[in-house]
Amino acid sequence: MIRPTRRSLLKGGLAAAGSVLLLAGCGDGNTRNSYSTVGTLDFSNPLRIPPLARSTRSADGARVFELAATEGSTQFLPGTSTPTWGYNGSYLGPTIRAARGDKVRLTVVNRLPETTSVHWHGMHLPAAMDGGPHQPVEPGAAWTPEWVLDQPAATLWYHPHPHGATEQQVNRGLAGLFLVDDPDAAPEGLPHSYGRDDIPVIVQDRSFAKDGSLTNGPRGLTGLTGNSILVNGTWNPHRRVETEAVRLRLLNASSARSYSFGFDDGRSFAVIASDGGLLAAPAGVHRVLLSPGERAEAVVRFSPGERVELRAFPHQLGMSEALDNGAGGNDTLSILQFRAAARLSPSPELPANLGGPGEPDLSAIAATRTFILNGTQINGRQLDHNRIDTVVGAGTTEIWNVSNTHNQPHNFHIHDVRFRILDINGAAPPPELAGLKDTVFLPVRASARLAVPFGRYADAAAPYMYHCHLLWHEDSGMMGQFTVVEPGQAGSEPPAAAGHSH
Repeated sequence: MIRPTRRSLLKGGLAAAGSVLLLAGCGDGNTRNSYSTVGTLDFSNPLRIPPLARSTRSADGARVFELAATEGSTQFLPGTSTPTWGYNGSYLGPTIRAARGDKVRLTVVNRLPETTSVHWHGMHLPAAMDGGPHQPVEPGAAWTPEWVLDQPAATLWYHPHPHGATEQQVNRGLAGLFLVDDPDAAPEGLPHSYGRDDIPVIVQDRSFAKDGSLTNGPRGLTGLTGNSILVNGTWNPHRRVETEAVRLRLLNASSARSYSFGFDDGRSFAVIASDGGLLAAPAGVHRVLLSPGERAEAVVRFSPGERVELRAFPHQLGMSEALDNGAGGNDTLSILQFRAAARLSPSPELPANLGGPGEPDLSAIAATRTFILNGTQINGRQLDHNRIDTVVGAGTTEIWNVSNTHNQPHNFHIHDVRFRILDINGAAPPPELAGLKDTVFLPVRASARLAVPFGRYADAAAPYMYHCHLLWHEDSGMMGQFTVVEPGQAGSEPPAAAGHSH
């Protein structure tokens, strides 16, 4: 296992201030050595904070947001411009923020040269508004979904979902946060000032060619594992801290790499929320593992004047060492440096009760289903847009047993729902995974038992998706479709007009 030292990197010219760690010589994506970027960065760039999206009020009281997907260029590396895509800008998109009970209307305009879509990841909404592959937005066209926010406060996100092109479009920069607030259920004592003590941390791995353009390698069995880390679109970032406690809204927006987040000094921190909202109580941890698409909200405390580094540490994916290397499981990555001011504003202690869900209600289970993940198939089949794989009843709860029988890691994301993990490999989930989830990580040979409640939006013709959220696997067809119907109602085929792009 090769871990370059700071001295050797400096000697090779790789760690000079303003440079980027280039690892093209580490072999192909499946056989490369593990590596460390610790000591190769000087954290000279202030962390960019995505702006809050502007909105207007329509005559019917809806909050109206506008998103335009456009081409552009972004400077990540010193003196180099990179062709990118973004929403309302050159890379990523604004943070959309609205409150439970709001009616929201999104006008999505496609100014790209190819078909796209916008999926509201983690959102409970009608299937026709979900933004999956059945809601394509052609070049030059616009799409205007609307719905009423009816779910707990949570850190959600939005990204493209055109089948066969999702990885490419996300890697070019199309993604953003969608924050749902619930003022009536917000516990006292949580950091909540966006951009001050409530910080978005959108983590992506990317690889750059010598001319600054984004490349599609190295690619292992799981997909692209880039060798440079961007946080909110910032390379080599630092963040000034002015309060004793800071809330980090962590999003793994990478296409294939999982991250075991922790701090360089080994300090503990509190996870307060998972994908779907607040936990019942803060969970004290030293690491939090996020696979692609997963989120966690963490509160970390700082002392005046200190500098602390958020890192990603090696973690088990369940493969051989060589294949774990290829998937990034043995890499050690510098993510973001925090620089605490000499004097910090006081922050209250976290409340003992966050108001999240207690034990799941399993008193009335409508059905138990099994989903086997293997290769790029679920239950031995790949996605067929004209086939409904599963039909569920509105307002019911089912048990979904999801097993990864493959020799590489996967995860499992279900649109529209917030499920509970009942057990992983037969054991109760750790506290940070005991809350509301929409994505579960499944290393090699792992299995999870999920309690999945379905909402009230019934539409026999409009499907939701479930799939592996490792984007190359997803694009390769590792996806299924389900419809929510009124109890006792039969499902139907999806509309013939529902299309997708490659």
